[in-house]
Amino acid sequence: MLISKHVRTGVVVIAAGLALAGCAKASGTSAGGPNEAPAMVEQVPEGEIPAVTLTSDAAERIGLQTGTVREENVDGVPRKVVPYAALLYDPKGDAYVYATSAPLVFKRAKLVVDTITGDRVVLADGPPSGTTVVTVGASELFGAEVEIGE
Repeated sequence: MLISKHVRTGVVVIAAGLALAGCAKASGTSAGGPNEAPAMVEQVPEGEIPAVTLTSDAAERIGLQTGTVREENVDGVPRKVVPYAALLYDPKGDAYVYATSAPLVFKRAKLVVDTITGDRVVLADGPPSGTTVVTVGASELFGAEVEIGE
């Protein structure tokens, strides 16, 4: 039976997001106290993408790893590239990465994929070069963001 790549990715995202089940939705940052939720989701108006702040324990538990958006020559033209492991699709099939703006604070950034070759994704549009993106743990961040497990 053939299953589309987007459906498979969505199932993986949902299943992996259960690792952070029980995450709280609140504003502010996370200090990692003993009674604190592993992830805090920023309160934002409906339709906006919230930031997700992890405790250091949660980041360690999910094995959080990062890479960067970088410029590479692709067919002689400088292009933005991200590691394939950073690529995440939402249930609608839109492509994202989780970018970080501060330690343990992550926000989904939409991108447009041009091509995928091996372990690199060439972007038609996306975050600026030098942006730090999550390569391991993005599906757990997505699960926390959309409150899977609550």
